[in-house]
Amino acid sequence: MDQPTKSLIVIAGPTASGKTAAAIRLAQYYHTVIVSADSRQFFREMAIGTAKPTPAELGQAKHYFIDSHAVTEPFSVGDFEKQGLALLDELFKSHDKVILVGGSGLYIKALCEGFDDIPQAEPAIREQLNTELAQYGIIPLQDKLKQADPAYYASADINNPQRVIRALEVYRQTGNPFSSYRKAKVNTRPFNILKIALDLPREVLYNRINKRVDMMVKDGLVDEVETLLPYRHLNALNTVGYSEVFAYLDNKITLDKAVEMIKQNTRRFAKRQLTWFRKDQDMVWLSPDEVVGEKVDGLL
Repeated sequence: MDQPTKSLIVIAGPTASGKTAAAIRLAQYYHTVIVSADSRQFFREMAIGTAKPTPAELGQAKHYFIDSHAVTEPFSVGDFEKQGLALLDELFKSHDKVILVGGSGLYIKALCEGFDDIPQAEPAIREQLNTELAQYGIIPLQDKLKQADPAYYASADINNPQRVIRALEVYRQTGNPFSSYRKAKVNTRPFNILKIALDLPREVLYNRINKRVDMMVKDGLVDEVETLLPYRHLNALNTVGYSEVFAYLDNKITLDKAVEMIKQNTRRFAKRQLTWFRKDQDMVWLSPDEVVGEKVDGLL
């Protein structure tokens, strides 16, 4: 059987680790394009809080799945897999290599491997969990998930209510942890895949996160979130950087407290991202400065 001649080069890693700059370097080296696998940068209305590439950065290489959807449009990871594979099929007609960049491990997995056959739960179970969420908040559900499925709890975005509810509904429906259904055979893709994850010392990463949050606030994060108040119920906005500012706009906390919480929650999110990527045995770990064309050539 002939080996695939096309290659997808994945640049993964935690938030604020330098993925955008690394991806642009490679895109310019290979004269190719970038596909985003960031689950929030799809949405046009969310720019500052998602650390979307700047107009200058977008001008250095063609990007796909940036500003591709309205925040009101449902767009699941399954949709991303389907649309992303169709896009790659087109891109590989004119490029030997394509760069996939992002920190959303589930979206990277979708494009590289596909998904397991996870059971659907009865609607009444989801309704009950949503009722619990409305009455008691997300923390009790997080605690239940940690007890029922510690493996998934360690890698999931537990601040995303829909992810927590999805895992709990499968557990309540089947009696088996959600993570036990995520071990199916990997789907073979018609292209080679090289996965690179960015590695930084923890103190350096955390300092970059803190500085990024300060810059977001300076660039107008509060104003951006204020324009999204009518859509705050949407899943896309149940995310770090937006939830905390909503609490500030509700006069529940001060702005200083909101900024402090964004930094803290972003650091926690980065830790979960690293946990996810470290479980992937195919990841090649490099410092951001090592991600240059000549180095990557040797890995392909």
